[in-house]
Amino acid sequence: MKNFFLLQNDTPVASILAEVQRWPEAWDLQTGRQRIAVQREAHAIPIRGIRKSKIGGRERRDVHETRFTTISRQFPRTTSFLCEWARRLDAELARAKLVCLPPGNAVYPHADRGEYYARRNRFHLTLQSEGSWMRAGEEEVRMQAGEFWWFDNKSDHEARNDGTRDRIHLIFDLEPRDGVLGPVPAFEAGCMVPSNRGAAAENSHTDPIGDQPSEADSLRIETQRQGV
Repeated sequence: MKNFFLLQNDTPVASILAEVQRWPEAWDLQTGRQRIAVQREAHAIPIRGIRKSKIGGRERRDVHETRFTTISRQFPRTTSFLCEWARRLDAELARAKLVCLPPGNAVYPHADRGEYYARRNRFHLTLQSEGSWMRAGEEEVRMQAGEFWWFDNKSDHEARNDGTRDRIHLIFDLEPRDGVLGPVPAFEAGCMVPSNRGAAAENSHTDPIGDQPSEADSLRIETQRQGV
């Protein structure tokens, strides 16, 4: 497959999902996603978003500057995961959000265009799903809970939830410092965590990534939140 790449299939997600479940009203605090026609049926919690003071006269799809959102304080396990993977893949963390697609809903066909997307890789961590159907180009996959995927969001793509439970993903972008797009260079460099922890690790809620951001990450995250 050229548009999808499964990086890890048994990522422990229980602690991240627990953060989402502790604060269900967070899905209703930001409704910007519903104003985008192709994404109108999805709900989102922005963890890292556009630095609004830097937009100027640009389209949002061309704005590179990002920061952690105020609401991200409620999701320390999520921010820890994002910071750690940015380090592992030697990349700059960009936009990130938790996205919920309720049963029967869809994200309609589109491609992500603009200067922002052209420089970044898109990743999906499946937190809850009965098999998340996605299409990119002519390829289709079903993402299962605990799977960590790269996919080419610059190709025409769509998604739907044909299950009976909410489909919840952590979706984020990384800008590789070497400028090489795609998952294979990082994978071949041995940056990925071996997929051998299995169900025991998930059930124990343990993970080599800590439950809280490191001290350095915490300082950087808080500094960025204070920006606009």
